[in-house]
This record gives sequence, C-alpha cells and structure tokens, in this order.
Amino acid sequence: MPPNESPHLPSGLTRREFVQTTAAAGLMMTIPALAQEPPKNTDDLKVAIIGPGSQGRLLMTMALKIPGIRFVAVCDIWPYHQRYARNILKKYGHQAAVYTDYRELLAKEHDLDAVIVATPDWMHVEHATACLKAGKHVYCEKEVSNTIEKAAELVKVARQTGKLCQVGHQRRSQPRYWHSLKMIEKDKVCGRITHVYGQWNRTRALERGWPKKHPLDAETLKRFGYGSMEELRNWRWYRKYSGGPIADLGSHQLDIFNWFLKTPPRAVLASGGLDYYTQVPGRNWYDNIETVYEWQTAAGVVRGMYQVLNTTSMGGFYEQFMGDEGTLVISDDGKTGYVVREVTAKRREWEDEADKIEKMGRDAIELKIGETLTPEGKKDPKAQKLLEASKKDSRLLHLENFFRAIREGTPLSCPPDVAFETTVTVLRANEAVESGCKVKFKPEEFTV
Repeated sequence: MPPNESPHLPSGLTRREFVQTTAAAGLMMTIPALAQEPPKNTDDLKVAIIGPGSQGRLLMTMALKIPGIRFVAVCDIWPYHQRYARNILKKYGHQAAVYTDYRELLAKEHDLDAVIVATPDWMHVEHATACLKAGKHVYCEKEVSNTIEKAAELVKVARQTGKLCQVGHQRRSQPRYWHSLKMIEKDKVCGRITHVYGQWNRTRALERGWPKKHPLDAETLKRFGYGSMEELRNWRWYRKYSGGPIADLGSHQLDIFNWFLKTPPRAVLASGGLDYYTQVPGRNWYDNIETVYEWQTAAGVVRGMYQVLNTTSMGGFYEQFMGDEGTLVISDDGKTGYVVREVTAKRREWEDEADKIEKMGRDAIELKIGETLTPEGKKDPKAQKLLEASKKDSRLLHLENFFRAIREGTPLSCPPDVAFETTVTVLRANEAVESGCKVKFKPEEFTV
C-alpha cells in the first residue's frame, strides 16, 4: 500500500486529498450552545473532580482552558493521583482541597457548583447520583454504567433533582458531526441510507502499570472494592468494573449511529472473545468484538457492522454512512471527512463549488467549513465561528456546552436519557456474544 493511502479511502485516493474537515457551502445549522453570546455571569464556577486518573486529568486540563472555572477540590482513592492532580492545578493558580472519599468532599464543600466524575464505569452512578442529590451539577464520563439497571438510576435521579447532568459522549458537541447530520438530512448526500460501518482499532497495548514506589495498600483497595493494584489500574478488562470494549470505545460511535438514524437498533448479532491477552489470570473481558446491528428507520431497514480490535490499529477509528446516492465518512480524529458520490446519483448544486477529484470513475468531494459567502459576497461570520469551534478538541467543546448550560440554561448535548439509550445499545451486544444468538430489542427498553 502506498505510504499516504488509507485502507478505508476509495482506491487510489490519498489521505492528504481527504483530510479536510466535513462541511459544505450553505453551513447554517443550529448546534447547541455554540452560537451563544459569552456568559453574562462572570463569577467563577466552583468545580471538583472525582477520579483524576488519565481521563479525569485530561478533562481537568481541558476545563482549565474555559474562563470562569475554578477547581476547589480533588477526590481520588489513590494518593498518587491526588498529588498529580493537585500539582497540575497549582500550576494554574488553583488551590484545591484533597479528599479520598467522595462523601467527605460533599459533606465539606458546600458551595460547589459542579462536579466532574471520571472514575471507573462501575462507580459512575454512585458518584454522580450522590453529587446530584447534594445539589451539584454533574459532568459524568461515559459509559454511564456497566449495568443497564444502574444507568436507569442516573436518569431517574437527574429528573428528581432537576440538576444538570452531561454524559461524556463528546461527539455530540462537535460541529463537524452536526454538519455531517445536516448534509445527510438536508443535502441528502447519501440518498437513502442502507448501511453503516464503524470501527475503533488500536495497536497492541502494554499493561497499564503504576509507580512501584506508590502502590495503594491492600486494606484501602479492599475498602473501595478492588482486589489488587492490577484490578485498579486495568479495570477495563474486568466485568465487575467495566462493560468491555463495546462500552469503552464502541459507545462513542454507536451513539452516533443512533443519533443520525434517529432511532435505537431493533436487533444485534455479535462475536468476540479473549483471544490474545490471556497472560493475566482473572481478566475476563473480550479483547475483540465484532457486531452486526439492525435499525428500522422511517426510510427502511439499515444494517451496520461495528468492531473494536485491540491488536491492530489498521484503519483507526471512523464512522461511515452508505446510501444509494453516496457515502459519508467522518471521524473525531479532526482530519477524516469526505463524501463519495455514486456515479448514478444526480449532481447537486453545491458540488459545483466543492473541490472535485476524479478517481476510478467516481467523485470524491472535499468539503470545507467557512467558505460560505453572504449575499453581499463576504465571508459568513457564522460559518467562520463554526470553523473555529470545529478545530477544538471535542472534549473541550462538550465541557463548554456543560458549563454554558449551567450559566445560561442552554441545552445539554447529551443528558442522561440520551446516554441511557446508548448504554442499552452497547451492553446488550455482550449478551449476543454470550448467547451466540441474535438479540432483539423492545422499544420500551430504551426509555426510563
């Protein structure tokens, strides 16, 4: 394969030719909270983080880029994580109290506005619901839970308390995805969608270790539900703590399929296993899973394949929508985005202004944000604003959406009832693997 050629691009097309962000002439869609004026309330929001591990620290550093956010507390069961997070915050001038137990944090930090919850999946609901009941707004990492029952509990508590809860499906705050949806719905670039495909392939991973000088003692581990440092650090490989790779990675992309197709699936088939990472006794989650979903949309049946592989990075991660007039490919990698038109499809007006590359008898169209002109022939400022937003990390955009909702009452991109639908979608795929049979969904399963 030529060095610049991607395995999921049409034959002969290089990655360089298609690494522009997805957009087209006529970019005038509504994206929650992106087009709002700056907050009128300039008072700092007081924020705590529970679980400043690798993902938690990433969210914390993203939130530090948002004006008016001040971290006042850090909570983690491992002193090493506590010190790490506290030292980062000190560099930004934030003096944060440190806690080991979230209950002590909530008992002492009475004036908190919001809490970021980034603990392992099995603790998300316990931590998030406690914060909601204490009157705090919550940003909760996905997956909501490793059980459907617990995920439903978060939906109920969020409704009961009336506090805001944002779940970390961050693609829902990314303009590139909102514009892709607009292209599918209004521009009809795919025609009738008949199939979808998605994947998240990762290279062989080393063990997630820990500084040998800073282990957590056995008594503390047991107190908080872990059998060893191995379980604490590599919790995603254990069913007690995680929903497996389909929840860890797949929920991001299956959430997009449900969103764009405007319906949850009606059935799933799946195959997977622990075939490669067999060297650590006790691990019991798959290292690979391949699924086939079915959706009943208003236009007809859509079938889709989705996979997570942890032994090869071939193709990376992306989503693909295939229809009788064209195919749209999008990824949260910030680069991948293009449309391939079927040769039999009617040419559209906006294509005349798009970049066209003729290969193998097909048009592959490079689409650019920010080139829309006003009737006066000037650059459209709204399109320019969306262009700048689309360049941000999706996690930062999702946090901005959350904090703007607190300040201004604008809509959340992903409240718990939306995230619950995705939780059911991914966790029941595990049932399909175990049974070796097609699992059929009932519509009522997706509502609480």
